[in-house]
Formats: sequence, structure tokens, C-alpha cells
Amino acid sequence: MPKKKSILDFYEMKKRGEKVVWITAYDAPTAACAEAAGVDMLLVGDSLGMCVYGYPSTIPVTMEMCIRHTEAVRRAAPNTFVIGDMPFMSYQTTTADAVYNAGRFLKEAGADAIKLEGGVRVADKIKAIVEAGIVVFGHIGLTPQSSGQLGGFKAQGRTLETAKLMLQDALAVQEAGAHALLVEAVAPEVTKLIHERLRIPVYGIGAGPHCDGQLLIVSDLLGIFEAFTPKFVKKYANLAEEMKKAFAQYAEEVRNGTFPGPEHVYPMLPGEAEKLSEL
Repeated sequence: MPKKKSILDFYEMKKRGEKVVWITAYDAPTAACAEAAGVDMLLVGDSLGMCVYGYPSTIPVTMEMCIRHTEAVRRAAPNTFVIGDMPFMSYQTTTADAVYNAGRFLKEAGADAIKLEGGVRVADKIKAIVEAGIVVFGHIGLTPQSSGQLGGFKAQGRTLETAKLMLQDALAVQEAGAHALLVEAVAPEVTKLIHERLRIPVYGIGAGPHCDGQLLIVSDLLGIFEAFTPKFVKKYANLAEEMKKAFAQYAEEVRNGTFPGPEHVYPMLPGEAEKLSEL
């Protein structure tokens, strides 16, 4: 098994121009497959609210949900860097709440880092969590927890005015002490500018190629989540269709009696069936 990478390894990869690969994972089987494939990082994103629980947004996701799913991912991918995603209202209230909940990801779930959304407005929370000894990933641009303020799930940084705000947020995250930054659904020209201005690794999801690595939602990547598909997603498989075909074939075989067949049962030992008449 390869040695698990640390945040220092990601700094070195940035210096060498090596791209970091990460995806979301919410369960043990997915995490095990991702580790076997050599993925560098796994994010147990609050996107599990939509991808796993069927909520219309990430807002209903709780700390308990995130901790339990992070535990599962950690057990199945012991040699992969795992990031726990801070859900809505786990850090927006007080700095003390932010530090306590961030610490839970490490103490209870074995995460290597946490991620939280926001720039200037959460700089004090980032600073406090970092000072507690926790690796922090910032997240700016399209931040799903505050999508209502953004007018929905819309791309950011497409005008000079919003580009300026994106850069301000990025610099605030870095100055607060964050170890890396995720930029979501931001114009690639702006992502390139942020990447040039920041010392810390800058990763993208729907933010173009000018960054130190890429993240995708696993349910989008595999073609499982069908409610909607963001423009920036590339589907590397269409598992939803394969699953539907498998379920339909299973249902047909149960109904017509061809499943289970003789190869799917555990017969009695030789000579034992004849004795059933004694019962």
C-alpha cells in the first residue's frame, strides 16, 4: 500500500506542478475503490445530503451524519488523505462551536483535515480552527450552503465586480491560515488569477484547469445522481442505467421463477433429504 499523503506532500506536489486528484466519498465500498485506484484525497462532502439522503440541498445535513460517513470512509481508505466537510450551522454560530465541531472530525472519525465554506466572513473561524492544530481547507465561489444568497446554484466570478470579491475571499482564507483552497464554479480566468496570487494549493471543481488539482462529486462522476448535472461535470460512467437494467432483470427473473436457480441454494447433505419424511 502507498504511504498516505500529508498536507506537506500536497505543498510539494504544488511546487513540482503535479496535479492532485480528489473525489467525494460517502461510504466504505466507494472509499476502498478510490484508494485502490490511487486517488490522492477523499472529501466526505455535505453533498451527501443530496447524493445519499435525497434532500434538495445540503442544508439539512447534520454533524452526526457527517461524522458517521467520515468514519466509514476512513475505515475503508486508511492510506488516503480524508477531509471532513463542516455542515451548515456547525461553524457559523460561534468560534467555539467551529473549533469544537472541527475537532470532532479528527477525534471521532479520524479525518486528516476539515473543509468549510466562505471567505472574508469566516476568516475568524478559519484562524481559530488552525490555531487549534487542525488542517483547514477553505471553499469559495459557489458555496452550496449559502446558495440562497447567491440566487441559486450559479457560477461566480463572471464579472469584474464578482471577480474582485472572489480574489478578496481567496486572500482572506489564506491570511487566516488555511492550508488549501477549493474554488467552485468560478470563471477559469479568475481561478488562474487566484492561483497566481496565493501561496497555498488551489484546487478546483468547475473552475477550469488553472489550479493544483481537481475535485468531482463521485455520484456525478459515476453517473448515479440524475436530479441534475452541472455543466462542469464529466461522466466517466453511467451507472444509473446499469443499475436500472440489473434491477429490472432481477425483478423479471424473480417473477418468472428462474431466480433462484439450483446454483444459488444450499442443498442438504447427501442422504439427509430422504429423512425429512421422519419429521
